[in-house]
Amino acid sequence: MADATEGVRRALCTVINSVEAARAELVEQHGQVWDTDELGRDFEVKGFMAPFVSVVRKSDGKPGVMLFQHAPRFYFDFQTEE
Repeated sequence: MADATEGVRRALCTVINSVEAARAELVEQHGQVWDTDELGRDFEVKGFMAPFVSVVRKSDGKPGVMLFQHAPRFYFDFQTEE
C-alpha cells in the first residue's frame, strides 16, 4: 500500500533535521519541548511516522501529535487531535 504522505514527510524531515536546533531555539519557536525521558513521563507514545509522533497526554488522556528532530532528539509542537 502506497503512503500518500511519504514525500511530504521526507521533505519535512529534511528541513527539521538540516539544522540541529538547540532546545532553547525550539522553545522560542514552538513553546514547550520534551526530551525522550520527559516525553515518556508526560505522554504515552502510540507510534512514529517521522517527523511525527502520535501520543496520548497522560494528564488528561487527550490524543495528539507532535514533531520531533533526530539529533539532538527533541519533541515539540504538541497539537491535540480533538
